[in-house]
Amino acid sequence: MSLRLAAVAEAVGGHVVGDPDREVRAIDTLEAAGEDDLSFLTHARYRSRAEGCRARALLVGPDVELPGKDLVVADDPALALARVIALFHPRRRRPAGLHPTAVIEEGAAVDATASVGAYAVVGAGSRVGPGAEIHPGVIIGRDCRIGTGATLHAHTVLYDGTEVGDNTIVHAGAVLGADGFGYASHGGVHHKVPQVGRVVIGDDVEIGANSAIDRATLGETRVGDGTKIDNLVQVGHNVQLGKGCILCGQAGIAGSARLGNYVVLGGQAGSAGHLEIGDGVQVAAKSAVLQGVEAGRKVAGIPAVDLRQWRRQVIAAARGRDQDRRLDALERAVEALEAAAEEE
Repeated sequence: MSLRLAAVAEAVGGHVVGDPDREVRAIDTLEAAGEDDLSFLTHARYRSRAEGCRARALLVGPDVELPGKDLVVADDPALALARVIALFHPRRRRPAGLHPTAVIEEGAAVDATASVGAYAVVGAGSRVGPGAEIHPGVIIGRDCRIGTGATLHAHTVLYDGTEVGDNTIVHAGAVLGADGFGYASHGGVHHKVPQVGRVVIGDDVEIGANSAIDRATLGETRVGDGTKIDNLVQVGHNVQLGKGCILCGQAGIAGSARLGNYVVLGGQAGSAGHLEIGDGVQVAAKSAVLQGVEAGRKVAGIPAVDLRQWRRQVIAAARGRDQDRRLDALERAVEALEAAAEEE
């Protein structure tokens, strides 16, 4: 397909500097784009690459000048890029209907506009909403709810009672509603605590491949609207996630922790259970949150402390290692002098 730059600018709420009638056939990276493609510059550090890019048209932010290039200028080029990619690569919807091998148990209801793929199972009492896509091999337990336009990719598993909101995307291999990790230890034996709650996922959530969100012991494990969860993330039983949170790969949240709105956990960051992390908190990668964190703070380290304090700790540790090396050298010098004195 091809699009005029004027149409691209209209789609992203921007404007054209140069020829609005130039047609572009695809969107590609600065390195791979050809003359008839549209490329993009979303960060100033890549300006030299943009100048040498073969593409004759680029998507850029305000106040960017690239002589010899036609530009689509947008206030937020990263957001505009997402919209342009969607223009050139519109989502392919699966056709509505039930695959002949799909299993729809008695009492389940699948909307006529939804799609259920090969060997998928929809358990008794479950509801699949309008336009939802259930890909091959998905297992939906009993009494689940799948919202309008939701997508469950291949081999996703929803245990009984799980609820998935409108336009939410769950990627392959994710498991929602497995038993929480709860045991009562007595007399050297770990006795299983029945996990009889459920998982509720809000609207416009995205859950990465092979992530797990455990059902509550009692009540609900809840993920707020607009939250985005990367691959291989563990969310424990009774966790409450607010709206718009970001959980990066291999992050883990122990049971009954409460995270506010727009909290960010970096890759492999973890939170202990039964604590509160306030709105807007950012936790650096590989950090361990062991006590509550007030809203708006940035923390890092093990245990996690204020980001500025952690930086001072890192500097002090580096200086300490240097001092240790100098002390070792002094000790060796003293030993050499003492040995020489004994020989005299």
